[in-house]
Amino acid sequence: MSHDPGRGTVAWPIRGLPRRSFRSLRQELAFRPRPPTATLWIETYFDKPWRLLDQMVSCGGFACFRGIRSICLPLTTFVVFSLILSYVWVLYKPNYGPGLRQRISWQSWESVSLGHSPTSASQNKNQSAVGTGDSIERPDVDWWNVTQPGEQVDSSSLPLDVWSPLLPHNTGLSEIAVVWCWLNPSIREDFCEPDTTTEQDAIRGKWVRVRRNLNLEGGRTSGYLHIYYRRTRRQDVDMITNIKILGGKETPSSNPSKDRWHKVPTSLRSGIRGAGDTPLYLWYQTGKTLSQMSDDEKANLITEIDVLYGDDVPWYGFERLEPATMEKKGKVQSTYVTYRRGVKIPPRAPPLHFSRDGKFKIMQIADLHYSVSQGVCRDTLLSPCTGSDNLTNTLIGRMLDAEKPDLVVFSGDQLNGQGTTWDTKSVLAKFARAVTDRKIPWAAVFGNHDEDDGTPKSEQMALMKSLPYSLVEYGPKDIHGVGNYVLKVNSADASKTHLLTLYFMDSGSYSKGFLDWFGFFTPTEYDWIRQNQIDWFLQQSASHKPIERPFTPDDRKDFGHIWSRQDQITPSIRKLAKPNALAFFHMPLPETYDPPDFDPVTRKPLDVGISGQETDGNAKGNDGFFEKGILSALESDHTSRQSIPEVKVIANGHCHLTENCRRVKGVWFCFGGGGSYSGYGRVGFDRRFRIYEISDYGETIRTYKRTESDEIVDDMILVGRDAPAL
Repeated sequence: MSHDPGRGTVAWPIRGLPRRSFRSLRQELAFRPRPPTATLWIETYFDKPWRLLDQMVSCGGFACFRGIRSICLPLTTFVVFSLILSYVWVLYKPNYGPGLRQRISWQSWESVSLGHSPTSASQNKNQSAVGTGDSIERPDVDWWNVTQPGEQVDSSSLPLDVWSPLLPHNTGLSEIAVVWCWLNPSIREDFCEPDTTTEQDAIRGKWVRVRRNLNLEGGRTSGYLHIYYRRTRRQDVDMITNIKILGGKETPSSNPSKDRWHKVPTSLRSGIRGAGDTPLYLWYQTGKTLSQMSDDEKANLITEIDVLYGDDVPWYGFERLEPATMEKKGKVQSTYVTYRRGVKIPPRAPPLHFSRDGKFKIMQIADLHYSVSQGVCRDTLLSPCTGSDNLTNTLIGRMLDAEKPDLVVFSGDQLNGQGTTWDTKSVLAKFARAVTDRKIPWAAVFGNHDEDDGTPKSEQMALMKSLPYSLVEYGPKDIHGVGNYVLKVNSADASKTHLLTLYFMDSGSYSKGFLDWFGFFTPTEYDWIRQNQIDWFLQQSASHKPIERPFTPDDRKDFGHIWSRQDQITPSIRKLAKPNALAFFHMPLPETYDPPDFDPVTRKPLDVGISGQETDGNAKGNDGFFEKGILSALESDHTSRQSIPEVKVIANGHCHLTENCRRVKGVWFCFGGGGSYSGYGRVGFDRRFRIYEISDYGETIRTYKRTESDEIVDDMILVGRDAPAL
């Protein structure tokens, strides 16, 4: 042991000492003097690691603290740092908090998702937002006034050897042929196909038949005449850029071969015998290959061929080739070849919404009864009156321009049936043209005549869905009928509050009577709304959330100043209830003809309008939709003195001379009245269209009829402040 007076420290060199326990060494050192400020360095070796713990426990307070600090402090620092990193990189998920997952508004009953941040909104200030609902929106743009995202179609997945004119093909055609055959190709598809080889199929594509017989109106002995084409995606094949129909000695240019025109050798009037039937030939022109074309040239390729029957407009996106391959003669309707360039996606309807002053207008069009022909005028003083379908479309256009509705509802019997609508597609191409030309959203239900001529409602629904501004839906496949669906009308403010419900139901066509089961007679009894439809209706009604009524809109478009409106005047009567609703279906219910309610003030029956002579327009069968459905679906579960149904108005068609509104047990039954010159009527009874004007954000329902003479008749309040009390 040595002592350094200058340092004031004592050291015991013990490296050479024999191994012994720390306790015995401590006892020996306890009898030796040492300065108060001495510091001890001890280096020793232990046989086992656990003896270090014995050293820590046996040492004095200061040395023990130093041991803990040298081991525990770094370990604690490491653990804490690891927890911080785990929280930052794994557990921590930045969000705007639960408050921003709701629309901050005066009536925020529904939860919505915000898909943007203030930064992204400011960056996109000059760009149009797209979508609705949970889509990205700009706070300075009305939620409904947005650019709808275009439908993304992967054309490479579409089949090349199947004719389906509703598919959005952008693949061009490489060759066209016309084949006459005495056998129906549907029986034996390969019997009448144009000649081909495996090599030609691989290069130019397989032959595709346009499944529309050009000789359909030519009589039974005219055979089957069909157009065939090839479709290909190859980059080294010349594509068709133009087609024409010319007479026998006509040519599309002075030098067809040099201009790359090709004549199809079979006449488009093959199989038709008769004087004056001069032959017509189809010519097509080929241009560059796909690899040589620009994007604009590719977008202008001919992508589909179809056939139109009748002298009316072709299907949306198609153009008609003149002249007609079959000219109209008496009851024989014209036949035209139509074609489409590029892809024509029908524009979508904007979301249904009230105006900022709380108004929404519906125009009901009942019983058009259109045919493949241009129609025959019935029961009218108009003279001359030729082409009743076109005259009706002109009348509808005039009514639309006068009323400017937000929604048009076709309430059934769009098709005349009865053997006149043998080609449904040609009829559906024109029935809504006056509405779609004005870019007005529309919906429809089926009537008893729409399925008369054999085209299933499901196929008709597919056609209607592919028309512009259509809101029709198939509805559930496991319940009776096609076209049972619901549309909601929302508020114009940022809350998008559901303010009006529109139910659309299929009341059916015909049901089998007693004799019909033996197969000797066609069904003659009207169908009705079935039990599974009632169950569906009650489920839909139960899913609608109540709102605070009367509704008060929030005039703020952003969320920067919450509760900035301090001038609210609370109405004297407010309630929590579902929005008012209207129901549209074709066939009237039996209760439509029940004795009406009486006005408690005037004591007059609540039956306004012309009842007509059609007092038996309802079906004989009945599953109790009015009692079990309409009267059971209440607007609120909280009742005081009475139970108020959610559906306030039932709108029907079917009866052309009946256009009254009658209230039964608090529910209004209203007919649309005949609006078409193609359907039966009565001389002196003007064609008319019913209007429903919903105001006060859904609280008031007013109705009236506009006639072909531009008269407003039977203007009345059905629901609201000035309506007859219940």
